[in-house]
Amino acid sequence: MTDSTTIGTGLIRTGPIRYATAERFARPRPVKDEDPRPSSGEICPQLPSRLDAVMGPPLDTHPQGEDCLNLSITTPARDTGARPVLVWFHGGGFSSGAGLMDWYDGGALAAEGDVVVVSVNYRLGALGYLCLDGVSEGNLGLYDQLEALRWVSAHIAAYGGDPGNVTVLGQSAGGLSIRLLLDMPEAKGLLRRAILQSAPLEVATRPREAALVLGRLFAEALGTDPHTADVSEILAAQRETALANLRLSGSSMEPAFTPVRGADPLHLHGLDPSSDPSANSSFDSFDANVRGLDVLYGWNLDDMTAFPGEGDDTASLTRRVYEEPLALFGKRLARAGAHVYTYRLDWRPAGSPFGATHCVELPLLFGSREAWRASPMLGDTPWEDIDALGSALRADWIAFARTGTYDPRRHV
Repeated sequence: MTDSTTIGTGLIRTGPIRYATAERFARPRPVKDEDPRPSSGEICPQLPSRLDAVMGPPLDTHPQGEDCLNLSITTPARDTGARPVLVWFHGGGFSSGAGLMDWYDGGALAAEGDVVVVSVNYRLGALGYLCLDGVSEGNLGLYDQLEALRWVSAHIAAYGGDPGNVTVLGQSAGGLSIRLLLDMPEAKGLLRRAILQSAPLEVATRPREAALVLGRLFAEALGTDPHTADVSEILAAQRETALANLRLSGSSMEPAFTPVRGADPLHLHGLDPSSDPSANSSFDSFDANVRGLDVLYGWNLDDMTAFPGEGDDTASLTRRVYEEPLALFGKRLARAGAHVYTYRLDWRPAGSPFGATHCVELPLLFGSREAWRASPMLGDTPWEDIDALGSALRADWIAFARTGTYDPRRHV
């Protein structure tokens, strides 16, 4: 059962919709079509974002709980229009954020491009990415995203979308998620195109043994059975684990809970940041999955200004963390037969101390003046200027979703 609301532009916003259910630390199960229960509207329990100082804290609130596998849909019409579909996976370091947040309202994209926009919640932090023997295999958030894509494939035609023309787009951890979904044989055929925005591939995954070390630190901090602990206790243990990870890694950027490399049965190989992120893979689903796929990837000129403590030379850091690993990934895509395009966003909002920082493209694509009100990364740039540039960027993303091509000169 879903509720639909017609909004001022004539668009229909449907949801939240429960696309799957999951017991704690278990894989998701699809929701049966005959399930009459309305969605909880919950987002995954989470601590404040590490990027609040850059983006500002979210101005909307949603109930937090474990019945969080919900998505929302914005569509021009519930008809037989067979429109291109854009499925959004949010960022947040695998520990914060939600597709239901006002930041990720796809109304402008849907209205300007006559496309259907789907925004997805998935499990975060320990609930989504804990790796601990006898408790959680890890990578549950990835399985949530896979289940969301299956739901879209099965149901999006009823919302005016074309299940054969799905573009998956994600930023930061959402972009990393897309990269890893390309390794999953189960994802083949669920997407036609992909857009990866500022995906820091060198922190995409953690080796299983290293993940188990952090899992044991989490269990020690929790001090009780993870299956029955209160959510507040889990979040407190998450915070302690994040501090321990900061001491161990020395990195303010690397999350404590990330996808696990080499976890059985999901073999995510070949993401060694010291080499081509995929070239030494012994897992052959990647080549089969991406052959013929249209892929657009890119980064922001000053991405690393969002992560103080990583170093003063943010230009060099941005090249090392974003540009160089993404370039290697692009070469691997091309060798496998994908159609590959790249972009770099250089926009530095007036009055912002962060420049073309991590996340700065988000208000160009999603959300509204109200959702992004007083965001530090936007400085004192008038919303009219933001929306004008956003209109051009949205046109590029819409054209890619329709045609699979990207021309950076189109709006220069």
